[in-house]
Amino acid sequence: MGTPAFAVPSLEALVKSEDQVVGVVTQPDRPKGRGQEIIPPPIKVVCQREGIPLLQPSKMKAPEFLEALRQWKPDVITVTAFGRILPPAILTLPPRGCINVHGSLLPKYRGAGPVQWAVIRGERETGITTMLMDEGMDTGAMLLQERVVIHPNDTAGTLAPRLAEVGGRLLVETLRQLKAGTLKPQPQDHSQATLAPLLKKEDGLIDWTWPARDIANRVRGLSPWPGAYTYVNGERWILWRLAVSEEPQGETAGVVTKVAKDRIDVATGDGTIQILEIQPSNSRRMTVTQYLAGHRLAVGTSLQANSPTQG
Repeated sequence: MGTPAFAVPSLEALVKSEDQVVGVVTQPDRPKGRGQEIIPPPIKVVCQREGIPLLQPSKMKAPEFLEALRQWKPDVITVTAFGRILPPAILTLPPRGCINVHGSLLPKYRGAGPVQWAVIRGERETGITTMLMDEGMDTGAMLLQERVVIHPNDTAGTLAPRLAEVGGRLLVETLRQLKAGTLKPQPQDHSQATLAPLLKKEDGLIDWTWPARDIANRVRGLSPWPGAYTYVNGERWILWRLAVSEEPQGETAGVVTKVAKDRIDVATGDGTIQILEIQPSNSRRMTVTQYLAGHRLAVGTSLQANSPTQG
């Protein structure tokens, strides 16, 4: 069971393994983009290429879906970024249980956004955990873990593919050890748990009273989606690339302190941020150098934490 690109390495690793993939469950095709074109999930594309039977239920408790799942007689169900809660009828179906590939070192970052939140929180490492699923949100017993370094310039978008590849490899190894009887599930220490809730577009709004390092980490963690943004002279800017400056801020948070050829310096609650790459409203992503070639921006301009229409 899986849906987005993050799940593809898990499926591809299973296809190449000694185990048989009897079927795949993914979410229904959905409209995407400005044209609202109906796009199949990345996992469906792999299934079509490999000739793997596929189910795309709209409801996880639908009797016809559950019956189709039973007909496959799965020994184990593996789950990577599926995006739906599994009801007890599915969790108890396979004799070997349901195994989840989760993008963090559990019990840290339980929830739908573990990759993004690890970057937002400034972590220097994260990883993959395979676990036996129960009815809780990522609360089941852990099977295997592997650590992955978060590089200083990593975004959620650059980190996720590396984690996904590790996830595929660790899933196959988990199944191998499970069959060999050498795997001993380890209960999580629930007192150490942290949450990584699903991110919304509103989470991208930058509060310039935050410390510069926190702002830079949030921009990295929200790239490519949902994107971090601010308002400049009433125009919405998506912030793609920032740097933290050692220069003292010397101004009220959110005020432009310097406009150089290749950067815009902004005071924060603690330190200065250098804006290097942006995407103004109804425009493409560009460097500050490209933007300033056709626009003026004055020192002293205040970057707003909300649009003028919001008051």
